[in-house]
Amino acid sequence: MKNMQLPKVVCCLLVFSFLCLLQTESLLAWPVSGTDSQGQAYVIEQRPQRVVCLVPEISEILFAIGADDALVGITRHTVTPAAAAQKKVVGGFFAPGIKEIAALNPDFIFVADLHEEVRAHFQNKCRLLTLNVSGIDSAMERIELLGRIFGREEAARKVVAENRELLTLIARKVAGIPAEKRQRAVRIMGSESLMVPGDDSFQNDFIRAAGAIPPRFGENGKIISISPEQWRQFDPQVVYGCGGGKPAILEAAGGREVSAMQNNRFFSFPCDFTCRGGVNVGNFVAWLAARIYSEEFSDPAKQVRADQLLGEKTVAVDLPYVRRVRVVESSIRDFTNRTLLVDFKTPQTILSSLEGPRSKILTVGNHYYPAPTWGLGHDEGVEAMSRRTCAVLTQSPEDTSLLFTGADMDNLAISRQDFKEMTVYALVTAGVKSNAVRMGRDTGNFYEPGTINVLIFTNMQLSSRAMTRAMISATEGKTAALNDLDIRSSYSPNLPATGTGTDNILVVQGEGPAIDNAGGHSKMGELIARSVYDGVLQAVAKQNGITRERSISTRLGERHISLWRLLPDEMAGCNRGKAATIAQVERLLIDSQYAGFMAAAFAASDAEQAGLLTDLRAFGDWGRTVSSSISHTADSEWQHRFAPGDLPPVLAIAFESLINGVCAAETSPVAP
Repeated sequence: MKNMQLPKVVCCLLVFSFLCLLQTESLLAWPVSGTDSQGQAYVIEQRPQRVVCLVPEISEILFAIGADDALVGITRHTVTPAAAAQKKVVGGFFAPGIKEIAALNPDFIFVADLHEEVRAHFQNKCRLLTLNVSGIDSAMERIELLGRIFGREEAARKVVAENRELLTLIARKVAGIPAEKRQRAVRIMGSESLMVPGDDSFQNDFIRAAGAIPPRFGENGKIISISPEQWRQFDPQVVYGCGGGKPAILEAAGGREVSAMQNNRFFSFPCDFTCRGGVNVGNFVAWLAARIYSEEFSDPAKQVRADQLLGEKTVAVDLPYVRRVRVVESSIRDFTNRTLLVDFKTPQTILSSLEGPRSKILTVGNHYYPAPTWGLGHDEGVEAMSRRTCAVLTQSPEDTSLLFTGADMDNLAISRQDFKEMTVYALVTAGVKSNAVRMGRDTGNFYEPGTINVLIFTNMQLSSRAMTRAMISATEGKTAALNDLDIRSSYSPNLPATGTGTDNILVVQGEGPAIDNAGGHSKMGELIARSVYDGVLQAVAKQNGITRERSISTRLGERHISLWRLLPDEMAGCNRGKAATIAQVERLLIDSQYAGFMAAAFAASDAEQAGLLTDLRAFGDWGRTVSSSISHTADSEWQHRFAPGDLPPVLAIAFESLINGVCAAETSPVAP
């Protein structure tokens, strides 16, 4: 009996020891000590429990390393991942709300240099930490430090390793570019004037890591102003910015007389890549290098490694004619690609919006090209892309049909809908931040396949008629999802989007009882539309972090509305300065009452833009009521704050309601 008990005891001891090992990293993490960027010494004795983070890239790091359980408050500038929508917004990065922060009872606040008011208010109430970065190395060190602070060291090391791997790859790829071909590059930060990062900015380190030459203007700082003479003397060959179109200064005299503008070498990237030394450093450097040196990166002879398979993982899809479903990881053009592949037991007929109808297909798929490859080899065409991809995946182009996308297969959504014996799967990837359009209103200037891609499978056999009608049902489901998310056109942000300019759908005929109708009045059409609707909601959340719960301020940004740009420096009838007024408006939009008012304004504005709402007097009356509730006075003079055309009429009324209320509250006695 004793001999029989011994193995059990040993087993229990081994399990206990293993669990202890799992906890060792956390137990050894504290105390964490050092000196922050403000020169303040700190000793952190235990894991922070209630964190407010006013620095967006630090918030993103906390999500990436799995420390977001401690995160209770963020600014409106943190929009990814999707879980950010579940955190309390305490205002904007430039003007967070003291009351909103205090209401969360934080024990730890991450602040930037500009948050002097927050620092003064909370310095004796909780821990404050400022962690600036000066370059790529310090950005990686910050990730590792946050891993120690939150007991997530292994996860932090993994994030750093992934970034380092990409940076090493780019260093190898640009090493062979001779000095005389190295490009002078600069990040433009001003719209109406020439503003760039100072010499000591981490943004110049990004340029160096991409194999290019940053300027040295003899002045340090996060943002500095330079003269047209300095601009022309540096003569950048590449200029890049963030968040949209080309800044006006680059079209004006003084800005356009440089090589980059003469050769159409202005590039725009997402602001959360260009402006943040966080989890996307490696991705951005790779993307920047690929844009600057697209010719060199397109040359197969200059690849660092051969195209090859890297691995795969299984995906669960339960249909009798499907042999297996997997996401395959590969290296193509030196960058990691991912492909969803669905293999069939018997050849299938398919209908693809990219390739048209095809028969005898054994595999369908959706292939993700990462951002650095988007500008490489475009002159080769879709057919050449497909042949090269199939060759790497060891698939025959004759019996394989692929879609292509810039949305990552790691963000694949699998949506299943059932009714009695019917089953429908929609496998969806979606990205809507840079290519969303409103068909019928926006202009189509070019073609590039695949942002919202949908693959549809059923356990029925769809006729040719049903497959064609399934395309319409799927498109309607996709558009309904975008409308319910309030996705805006990237080209006309005052208008809701109906899709992106590069969407594709692939329908598989399937096997089972025959179905001849997949339209709106059929159960099959309903299931297809529902599965696509749900799949698009999931995929957009995974890829872009966009959910219904996102803040009003985020939705304003999606409409490209900036009060900083629209309001004059001197505001009539307002004792507050411009910055203080905008800060107070941002705080109001955190309040559910005023957020609800602005959400209603969004809906009314869409109706007005569509011609469904023509009389705005009732909305104007509501706006005056809102203004009075802010100012606590009913007799303040109404000021028109925007020039005609600056904003859609409904949104102009809504913002004037908030701004006039804020200004009247400052210039008149406030009710007790």
